[in-house]
Amino acid sequence: MIIRELTLGPIQANCYILGCEETREAVVIDPGDEADRILTTLAKDKLTVKHIIDTHGHFDHVGANKRLKEVTGADILIHKEDAPMLGQLAAAAAAWGMAAENSPPADRLLENGDTLTFGTHRLKVLHTPGHTRGGICLYIEYPQDGKTQKAVFVGDTLFAGSIGRTDFPGGDFNTLINSIHTRLFTLDDDVRAYPGHMGATTIGYEKKTNPFCGMR
Repeated sequence: MIIRELTLGPIQANCYILGCEETREAVVIDPGDEADRILTTLAKDKLTVKHIIDTHGHFDHVGANKRLKEVTGADILIHKEDAPMLGQLAAAAAAWGMAAENSPPADRLLENGDTLTFGTHRLKVLHTPGHTRGGICLYIEYPQDGKTQKAVFVGDTLFAGSIGRTDFPGGDFNTLINSIHTRLFTLDDDVRAYPGHMGATTIGYEKKTNPFCGMR
């Protein structure tokens, strides 16, 4: 499986492109800004986007939805609880002194346990509220070098040594910690976690060392 990571926009949010090497079908997770960089990366890998998947509705993660959909025709997917945020991106960005285009409405509303396919690969949706009401993570297993690799794309739910903020509208600390323990920390220790900001980590490392996750 192809994994490309782009750090985009003034808030430096991570966007991930996952591609099937056999079919060249792809998904784009959290296209927050700089749509042309995303499109250039897709073109270099000769990938066709099937889904645009938003882990949550904050503008720094979805700000390039509109342009990306216009060019690729891909479906926009987001959890039903965060779907209303897509039409409020310009106002949300302006409150931070920044600019963003409102997104088109979602083509599909996600729920916990949904499965999303691209090429020969399958992503499982994990609803992880707390940073926002509709925050999700995306779990995948894929073959590589004769082994099964496991990864989860965690948006702003979990970071290396930290967690997502809970002081925005729809955020709640106890809800977020519960999501981490019941949806993420039940995964295997060797699962690689790709967050919405900063670098990757593993579920096992965060179980052992994350200072926030023992707070309830």
